[in-house]
Amino acid sequence: MSVQQSTGPQSTGTARIRVGSAPDSWGVWFPDDPEQVPWQRFLDEVSAAGYEWIELGPHGYLPTDPARLGDELAARGLRVSAGTVFEHLHRPDSWDDVWRQVGDVATLTAAMGGTHVVVIPDVWRDHKTGEAIEPRDLPEEGWTRLASGMDRLGRAVQEEYGLDIAFHPHADSHVGRQHEIERFLAETDPRYVPLCLDTGHVSYYGGDNLDLIRRFPERIGYLHLKQVDPAVIERVHAEDIPFPQAVQLGAMIEPPAGVPDLPPLLAEVERLGLDVFAIVEHDLYPCPPDVPLPIAQRTHRLIGSCGLRSLEIGRPRTTVAEGRA
Repeated sequence: MSVQQSTGPQSTGTARIRVGSAPDSWGVWFPDDPEQVPWQRFLDEVSAAGYEWIELGPHGYLPTDPARLGDELAARGLRVSAGTVFEHLHRPDSWDDVWRQVGDVATLTAAMGGTHVVVIPDVWRDHKTGEAIEPRDLPEEGWTRLASGMDRLGRAVQEEYGLDIAFHPHADSHVGRQHEIERFLAETDPRYVPLCLDTGHVSYYGGDNLDLIRRFPERIGYLHLKQVDPAVIERVHAEDIPFPQAVQLGAMIEPPAGVPDLPPLLAEVERLGLDVFAIVEHDLYPCPPDVPLPIAQRTHRLIGSCGLRSLEIGRPRTTVAEGRA
């Protein structure tokens, strides 16, 4: 199919912040892993907590048959905001491999009525061993390939699927620190490459989320809401601990115990009149199965108490799942 439709960053004068959650907040990082909660439990509990919007998570974790997934979501009052892919467009001859992954995710996302594909850059070191598999800093030719590749990807996803990408700076990737994010924005086309501003990953490297929102409002196409524990982060950088191990040490922490402070960020998004999804994420892999739901419920209440007119956040639907936790 070939449709030309962009749902990218918008400043309409009337802000809209649609709050949701994601499998990541239930400790889900892989399509299939015995340490993760079954997908049915995730859907039950994210709905029970009050969220109406979800991301698809790793492709294959939720059912990939659109009819079945649609029925499962409808039964719980849930809708899809986005799918997620990882990319390595900074490497030579990477387009075909990345596009195959994007095609699977974008097809399902579009079928579910989603609007975005969140695109995360591959990390420069092995997640399991922590050993460097690429240089920590991206060479100039890598930056050139990344910027041109992301422009091509964003345009292709718009034209072929009617979706927008949202590029997600990430810890242990080549685009994580604020100066790297700023360079990425300067070298990519705002028509095709909105930013997924993940508040936790920006703070992971001491970046200023509020500054990025204020200076680049036209690039803020999507939000991930999370916080980091400054004490853990200090140790992570002092000892050069890889991201997965940092998560296991508690680098990501339940709001409002960490940084950044979320209400001022959401207030600034409202002031600027942005129309965005704000998806709560709390990196927890791996975690006991009864841990995620109470955190999700408390975070839902916290965000709902911000008092912003633009917030669209559902209400808890049942107490059955809460009693199980």
